[in-house]
Amino acid sequence: MSKFYVELKKVVDDSYDIEVGRNLFDTLVNDLKGELGVGISKYAIITDSNVKPLYGDKLYERLVREGFKVDLISFPAGEKSKVRATKEMIEDEMLAKGHRRDSCIIALGGGVVTDLAGFVAGTFGRGIPFINYSTSILGSADASVGGKTAVDTPLATNLIGLIYQPKKVYIDLATWETLPKEQISNGLAETIKHACLADKVFFEYLEEHIQELLEPNGIHNHAEVCEHIAEKNCKIKYEVVKQDERETNLRQILNLGHTIGRAIETLSDYTLLHGEAVAIGLAMQAQIGEKLGYVSTEEVERVMKLIEKAGLPTKLSDDMPTDKVVQKLYTDKKVRSGKIRFVFQEGIGSVKQFEDENYSIALEEDFIREIIDEIR
Repeated sequence: MSKFYVELKKVVDDSYDIEVGRNLFDTLVNDLKGELGVGISKYAIITDSNVKPLYGDKLYERLVREGFKVDLISFPAGEKSKVRATKEMIEDEMLAKGHRRDSCIIALGGGVVTDLAGFVAGTFGRGIPFINYSTSILGSADASVGGKTAVDTPLATNLIGLIYQPKKVYIDLATWETLPKEQISNGLAETIKHACLADKVFFEYLEEHIQELLEPNGIHNHAEVCEHIAEKNCKIKYEVVKQDERETNLRQILNLGHTIGRAIETLSDYTLLHGEAVAIGLAMQAQIGEKLGYVSTEEVERVMKLIEKAGLPTKLSDDMPTDKVVQKLYTDKKVRSGKIRFVFQEGIGSVKQFEDENYSIALEEDFIREIIDEIR
């Protein structure tokens, strides 16, 4: 009998730049002609059916004019497309068009696009480079930092995926001007989450300015608010991810509001937008946290009011029975040893760390059921 030890220690530098600005296609092209494009012979722009006519066709034509070899691949917009079948379709099309390990993916769109395209990049040819070019508030808040990529299944959201970092992220604030009002609200949920868990001053800033973005031409008229929100989202998330890239503990705090949020998003068959589901989850964790003594009544009221200012819901609909919600909570990624775990904010601008130094706590199913019924 033989025994071998395979030593594969290595140091990996997955650092990358995030560029926040307006109309960044010129910057992208110049970067691809420089260091960002070294070793790349072909590009695949991956986008959805909403973004393709707005920006996808233009970027494709621009890259072709500049002499790049590039293909444009799109899929139907919406969370229902963030599934394994779509990933397979993209992979098959890339293979048919001759993409191999010297290719690079440009993910052009919101959170669904960057999640899906990043997952494709992480597995295609056992890993090829990818670039995120975010065109939504949600995408800039949720996908700009951290490298989480995933697809949904009928059971739950984001249970199949990997952490795979992009080569660069572009946050193009000009693209926010084409977002419908519901998508502006949808993106602001993750922004509110970041303020709740990490920055009281930012929370107060949102209390003062968040409604401005929902005014007619609000994105255009309040460019400085958009830039501040984009930068704060990146900085808050970066401070967490740099300490815990693989979500061994601290990174759990970025799941504030997501335990219930992901459950009801799936239960709604994705008729609830991601931000709407997270908003309800944020409101409910605050109310449960009040029962447990982590936040005051006044703080809960401020959280609820800010969510409503953003045009987002705070309550479970009547067609989601408590029993179904509780059962769906067991599909959450934080479940350990069959126990449902929650992250809670502590006051406004921080999260609760428990005696075992964990940032989530297991709650008994009966207690969760009772408290949801009481909140209703």
